[in-house]
Amino acid sequence: MAAEALYNAVQNGSIEDIQKLLEDGVDINSKVNNHGFTALHCAVCDNKEEIVSFLLEKGADPRARKDNGATPFITAGITGNVRLLELLLDSRERINEYDFNGFTALMEAAWYGKEEALKFLYGCGADVNFARVVDKEKRALNRGGRTALMDAAENGHVAVVKALVEEMEADVNICDNKDRNALVHALSMTKNKNWDQDKEAIALFLLQHGADVNKKDASERTTLILAVENQSQKLVRALLEKEQVDINAADKNGRTALMVATEKKNWDIAKTLCEKGARTDIGYPIGIARRTYNLEMVNLLQQYGAMASSSQPRKHWTPISKHWGPKLQELYGKSCVAIGKLRIYKANFDFRILETSQGGVYLGFYDEKEVAVKIFKSESENAKCEKTCLEKCRTTSKYLVKFYGSEEENACLYICLSLCEKNLEEYLKTSNHATLKSEDILRTVFQAVQELHMFGFGHQDLHPRNILIDVDDRVFLADFDKCRKLTDDEKDLIIKEDLKALSKLVVYIAMRGKACFEDLPTDCPDSVEVKDLRESLSSFNENTLVHELLERLIYHPYFWTKQMKYRFLRDVGNEARIQKNDSRRTEGQKEILNMLNCEEDPFKDWKEKIHEDVLDDMINQGDKKKKKKNQCKILYENCVTDLLKLIRNVGEHFEEKSPQIRDIIKEPREYFLTLFPNLPIYIYQKLRNTQYEKHFPNAQSTSLL
Repeated sequence: MAAEALYNAVQNGSIEDIQKLLEDGVDINSKVNNHGFTALHCAVCDNKEEIVSFLLEKGADPRARKDNGATPFITAGITGNVRLLELLLDSRERINEYDFNGFTALMEAAWYGKEEALKFLYGCGADVNFARVVDKEKRALNRGGRTALMDAAENGHVAVVKALVEEMEADVNICDNKDRNALVHALSMTKNKNWDQDKEAIALFLLQHGADVNKKDASERTTLILAVENQSQKLVRALLEKEQVDINAADKNGRTALMVATEKKNWDIAKTLCEKGARTDIGYPIGIARRTYNLEMVNLLQQYGAMASSSQPRKHWTPISKHWGPKLQELYGKSCVAIGKLRIYKANFDFRILETSQGGVYLGFYDEKEVAVKIFKSESENAKCEKTCLEKCRTTSKYLVKFYGSEEENACLYICLSLCEKNLEEYLKTSNHATLKSEDILRTVFQAVQELHMFGFGHQDLHPRNILIDVDDRVFLADFDKCRKLTDDEKDLIIKEDLKALSKLVVYIAMRGKACFEDLPTDCPDSVEVKDLRESLSSFNENTLVHELLERLIYHPYFWTKQMKYRFLRDVGNEARIQKNDSRRTEGQKEILNMLNCEEDPFKDWKEKIHEDVLDDMINQGDKKKKKKNQCKILYENCVTDLLKLIRNVGEHFEEKSPQIRDIIKEPREYFLTLFPNLPIYIYQKLRNTQYEKHFPNAQSTSLL
């Protein structure tokens, strides 16, 4: 309350009240409002010289800082009161002190157009070319580096700009941390100052004093493009007199100065550009003129060589896509909007692939490649997520949709992606043509999600519509506008969300899309492997880290080929602990037997399923061997380990068998997996997280996948 009273006394201009409060013990340097002002700051802001002088006499700190780091001296640069600057400058060494945003008193005076204050500060030794100093975080974002000249130019202070250049020798070609010089700042329309005659006068003045005409703004617009956007014929002519001007340079959206003049319907500037050699075959400006029914502009452009239609050779072009082929052929012959390397036609929904809440997905051509163009509002969070993720993953990704590039125009971001035929939902509905196996689709989805996690993102929107199939039946993951970065704090939580969605996709794909993704049944399809895979996606234990679970599950039995399953059964059956007779096994060697031969063993009746002649042959080890004296029979019991022993023995000795036995079995792999389709998953479940995982297929055996 005491600080508030001091603030009110300063505002009221009452030295008597201030004196009384100080006598009552109020701290003269206490902060008197939420922005960290002291009484001295308040007096400076209100331009009260007498009170400033009084406070300084009473011990007010001229170096106290507000919350933004500004001292009373820096604040005095805003008011432009030379007397206040004199009172507050207690040391010439402080002349270039700056606040937390890098502003000095000289910069504040330039920003607000305070010419007299500017001259006083310069006379006291202020560095006219001092560049805005910012912290490491802001510097990483290319902020800072601006000078007083840039501030005065941007805010349209003609007299100040002239004084800085002519009297104080300010450098017109120093650039800020975004590589923009004072000329670019003068040409820019900002929230502080729109384009007007003052800014035009400043730009012309800077040109006369040697400003570099080929600097660009953050959108890569050259000074010529900016002059055209501001529709300054005088400035356009002045710029074109400079030999170093690149008249056909384009901004990051591919727009040249002539294209901008056409968009602005400024015939005079367009004529000036054409006369100076602007090319009419870049970006198809005549198409822009036609869309706006500007016949006068069309005639002008044709006079300077613009083709009646786009000059691209179309006759021999053949689309790659089969599904979109006819539409692409039609689109290729149209006069499309040119946005940088992108050609797109949004006026007809026939070329729209998908309607979205953001802006839709359209057919288009990027750098002459057929693409799917996803449209966003430029500043939307979804746009930032999608672009950031795609840019990070574009170089080495194998399973994510290919990102070709992006363009931006009129507050819209156009993200250009490889064109696929259908999404998974559409693909599975055309069951007659859906040749991809469910296992292959799902394995690729697992690999894509794992790859995305390795790039440092969680998808957070896994859905059949976001899984795409291309013309060669390759599967890709798409739609990253809801993705989240895997931060240390939330990494496991984000990955678990993806795994939860994957567990639904397991059921959806196994059912071949016969149930709606949003209304999937709670029970899994009649498949032990599918059920185990789904349950495994939510099985987290101390032996498996969340981010490693997906890597393990890519080698789940659901994804094994028949050859892999059969090889797995033979390898386990070849374990010495299984091959030895009971009398030769130690208690330690019975470990695997105890794991596999459980009460709930579903294969206890396996001997009844094996062909009688095959079982007899394996027991007696073939006719020839039966004749040998003292030849022991191999006894097989109705337990799963003996079934594995039989499978191993058949595989090892199949070629030695009689034609009759070989004819019954035909192919051992098919024979045993047909009789016991759930045997591999049963063995897998029993041996999981044990030393016998050594028999599981892994990354070293991916060639078999």
